[in-house]
Amino acid sequence: MDIPIQILVTGLTMGSMYALAAVGLSLIFGTLGMFNMAHGMFMTVGAYVVFSLASSLGLPMIGAVLVAMLTGALVGILTHLLIVRFMLTGTDFTTNVIVATAGLAILMEDVTLKMFGGYPYQQTVGVSGTFRIGGVVVSLQSLVILVVAMVCIGAVAWLLLKTRFGRAIRATAMNRDAARLMGVRTNTVFLQVMALAGALAGVAGLMISTVATLSPQMGGDPLLKAFVICVVAGLGNVWGAGVCAFGLALLEAAIGFYFGVRFGFPAMLILVIAVLIWRPQGLFGKEKVVRL
Repeated sequence: MDIPIQILVTGLTMGSMYALAAVGLSLIFGTLGMFNMAHGMFMTVGAYVVFSLASSLGLPMIGAVLVAMLTGALVGILTHLLIVRFMLTGTDFTTNVIVATAGLAILMEDVTLKMFGGYPYQQTVGVSGTFRIGGVVVSLQSLVILVVAMVCIGAVAWLLLKTRFGRAIRATAMNRDAARLMGVRTNTVFLQVMALAGALAGVAGLMISTVATLSPQMGGDPLLKAFVICVVAGLGNVWGAGVCAFGLALLEAAIGFYFGVRFGFPAMLILVIAVLIWRPQGLFGKEKVVRL
């Protein structure tokens, strides 16, 4: 039983981090119809800000999570105010915003590189200690990552389902013109969604940095995997992104254990191709009917 337990622990740990990144990315796509190429740098900036404050002031884990959330939310707000909102009413918004956010990601990575250098750092915030499940040794940090992810995703689910704020987001995602006619301030909703997705990305970056190392390029791989998860789930499907994050992470952990770590991500890409052939709209997506 030790092997299945080890795969489960690894998969849940990776899935927690993937889910935090993918849910935010899917939320942005579902509401604004854009793929945020700077989402990976939102994670990186959140992790570096926590690292800087923890190194100088010292932060407990709860404080570090709050700082990462605030940092990611602030970066998301600034991205919307300075870039995205000027493109929303323009032609070819989807293409233009991809190019713009890709440029922003390059700029943010370069600034991070200039400020901190290219040498990888160890995140100063973390929980030490281990416990056993059968014959498998599990770090307390893995448990913290799972709990933080569940709390954050649960909070997002509550916001979307039980609050007026969430109803406005869901209405805008369904039909922004109809939502605007019903009195929803869609521009405010777009800003709030960017802040919420940025907050999730900041927490994701912090959690990733506690089990890996800090570097200006650390957000690239999580961004790519979050995009793969969103495609498999169905672009814009927030709930599907959360489910697929854990499912694909467990698959990656199993393949990595039996065949080698280097085969984990290629297996995910093969699965994406298979899903796109079988269900182009994704596992949880709905086929759209366009009447001419």
